[in-house]
Amino acid sequence: MRGLTWVLAILIVLLQYPLWLGKGSWPKVWDLKRQIDGQRVANDAQAGRNARLAAEVDDLKTGYGAIEARARYELGMIRQDEIFFQVMEPAAAQETQP
Repeated sequence: MRGLTWVLAILIVLLQYPLWLGKGSWPKVWDLKRQIDGQRVANDAQAGRNARLAAEVDDLKTGYGAIEARARYELGMIRQDEIFFQVMEPAAAQETQP
């Protein structure tokens, strides 16, 4: 009877080995779930960025307002009938900046 107990105990240990230390073990499954959750968060952030970029592309394709705003702020362009004013900061504020 004692030998049968040992055989059954060894059999149980051998059956449990793949579950805890094998290729598809619980720790590896937990790690993969954690990686999947992290990737989902990154995908959601990229989906939001893609939506913003798609909206900007659509706005640039359909309206001149976005093109004009981009030309004004990024390129410093002005219209032909506008007057350009440049506001200079006081000298004391310029000296403190590197």
